[in-house]
Amino acid sequence: MSLYRNAIWFLNGIHQYTRRGYEAAFKDFEPRDLDVSVVGRSFMITGANSGIGRATAMAIAKKGGTVHMVCRNKDKAEKARLEIISESGNTEIYIHIVDMSETRKVWEFAETFKKQYPALNVLINNAGCMVHKRELNAEGLEKNFATNTMGVYILTQSLIPLLQKSRDPRVITVSSGGMLVQKLRVDDLQSEKGHFDAVMVYAQNKRQQVVLTQQWAKAHSVIHFSAMHPGWTDTPDRTPVPAHLPLAWTHSSDEEIQSFMTQLKTLARTIKSQADIELIPDLNLSEF
Repeated sequence: MSLYRNAIWFLNGIHQYTRRGYEAAFKDFEPRDLDVSVVGRSFMITGANSGIGRATAMAIAKKGGTVHMVCRNKDKAEKARLEIISESGNTEIYIHIVDMSETRKVWEFAETFKKQYPALNVLINNAGCMVHKRELNAEGLEKNFATNTMGVYILTQSLIPLLQKSRDPRVITVSSGGMLVQKLRVDDLQSEKGHFDAVMVYAQNKRQQVVLTQQWAKAHSVIHFSAMHPGWTDTPDRTPVPAHLPLAWTHSSDEEIQSFMTQLKTLARTIKSQADIELIPDLNLSEF
């Protein structure tokens, strides 16, 4: 059976997640679909100073959108912002310095953002990492999990009330086709058991992101939630693909998904309860 699964993965990978997949998807791509104005709409992009995040910020800026760049490195963020303004002519580009691996600070940023801005139309969860050895953040969370899963969970969950008040709200999470090789492991969310394989940890985080997206979509119908594999950075592939391989072993039961969501909620509440009440007087645990 394992040989069969590997063959299915290999064939699907060749079809969907290589240059061949890009070439196949490109045939159905309509450039006119991107011929839209987003003037008056605001976008938050994590990891926005380089790679896919920067390209996304540039494209949105050129179409007139307001861009909130959430970045870890201030110097790189400022440089990217100036380049985006220069090339797009759009000055509505703002920087927020946040390390998505620092869970409590992600929550504090989200709470502050809600007070400062009346609307947010689109949240793009793009930032990610692959730390190759098991390290913990200040809250004791494994850093890949803290960045790729808990950061996405805290930021999105905190901003849902603001998104719900905004016109045509959307949340887009940049996942990865790598998640197809992983089943949600509810008994080891932070990779404490067995050998630490960074590639598989990353793939597990990406599976967690997809499960989160599916659960949010069920719970908040007013917001359009989507998770996507970005291709190898040069593809406009927006064709829907399954979240599991054919005959896959990666499906989760309702009980496993509920356990996953409960564990995230418990972690979030613990982190929020440890926050300084004097600095954050409107501590609200009900959102989680």
